[in-house]
Amino acid sequence: MSSEKQSLIRSTVIPGLHYRDTNAAIEWLMSAFGFVKKAAYPGPNNTIVHAELTLGDGMIMLGSAGKEGEYGRQIAQPEEIGMRATTTVYLVVPDPDAIYATAKAAGATMILDIADKEHGGRAFTCRDPEGHIWSVGSYDPWAPPA
Repeated sequence: MSSEKQSLIRSTVIPGLHYRDTNAAIEWLMSAFGFVKKAAYPGPNNTIVHAELTLGDGMIMLGSAGKEGEYGRQIAQPEEIGMRATTTVYLVVPDPDAIYATAKAAGATMILDIADKEHGGRAFTCRDPEGHIWSVGSYDPWAPPA
């Protein structure tokens, strides 16, 4: 698609994640990274059918993991595939050192410790309690070149 056609279409990318204990994940994401709960729709057996968390101008959507239906059978949790991930989430934050401290205090498992990056900014990468991988840093790919 040409850039001219792309500019006529308004689109937003919103990552979607599934958790075995979505209620606990929501609380953890709020305390570790500063997300704000916009919406959470409960399902049976203490599950969450759909949740929306915001961080600045960004959003993620969450749901409870399950193997019901065709969609559910297509999703694997990190512990089912050797704690590997097929996708990760990057959060752009103004103070990655502060988020590093809150994530570590919330029990995040650090994969890459906080450091200055050669492409710019400062960042770290961690796992949340269910094994999803998060990178957090000050590098903003939308910012105009310096």
